[in-house]
Amino acid sequence: MECDLMETDILESLEDLGYKGPLLDDGALSQAVSAGASSPEFTKLCAWLVSELRVLCKLEENVQATNSPSEAEEFQLEVSGLLGEMNCPYLSLTSGDVTKRLLVQKNCLLLLTYLISELEAARMLCVNAPPKKAQEGGGSEVFQELKGICIALGMSKPPANITMFQFFSGIEKKLKETLAKVPPNHVGKPLLKKPMGPAHWEKIEAINQAIANEYEVRRKLLIKRLDVTVQSFGWSDRAKSQTEKLAKVYQPKRSVLSPKSTISVAHLLAARQDLSKILRTSSGSIREKTACAINKVIRVLLIFFYIFFCV
Repeated sequence: MECDLMETDILESLEDLGYKGPLLDDGALSQAVSAGASSPEFTKLCAWLVSELRVLCKLEENVQATNSPSEAEEFQLEVSGLLGEMNCPYLSLTSGDVTKRLLVQKNCLLLLTYLISELEAARMLCVNAPPKKAQEGGGSEVFQELKGICIALGMSKPPANITMFQFFSGIEKKLKETLAKVPPNHVGKPLLKKPMGPAHWEKIEAINQAIANEYEVRRKLLIKRLDVTVQSFGWSDRAKSQTEKLAKVYQPKRSVLSPKSTISVAHLLAARQDLSKILRTSSGSIREKTACAINKVIRVLLIFFYIFFCV
């Protein structure tokens, strides 16, 4: 009876929050929470609530929806990290075996109730108290970058009536003065020398975006491999009793691993010619610094492997 009332409240709240997913259908939510973390639809709903929260709150942790029941443990680890960051008060969601918390229907309903209430509160606070960035104005990312340039160059605050041409001319003048005080090759010559027009910059932006997308896929693969490896540590009987400790150590480090690339066109403009000097890892100068006794052992093992399996 209690679970039925919780489901009714959750469905009403989801409609108010603008959720349009399949769990609004009759019986769909009940079926999803019964399977808990093993249900991809349940994880998708949790991921949607968290994504809405992240728009309004500064949360480092994130929750990704799963595609199959085999990903349930990873999902529960992500939820555990998120609830720890949010200081969730419900012990049933923050204590005990982290891989079994969201396999109980009541805990799943409690998690949804908690995330919904946090999202409702965040939206109300946003309406009553708009972000300071919007109130102050001029606090955009571009403004912060220009402010950082002025601070780095030791420039005073420009007057309010200065034009953009005058502002950038002042930056150029200050840069030339600063470069005149350092050795000739201290900064190095730019890697990109050819002048670019709007059409060129559009193509460069498109190329950078394509590379960033490829990089993101590779990073996601590596992070997934890391998650699976860490999960495998908990398979032994001895490690099962240390699951909570493992999560506390791993999750803070895991949360800072972002699959997104931070490289932009600005890095291309800042690149110097020394970036184009590529040295082989097998070159003599490099090997002098990386050679060690273990290399000989690895070489012997490779030879043994080749003789035993390939010959």
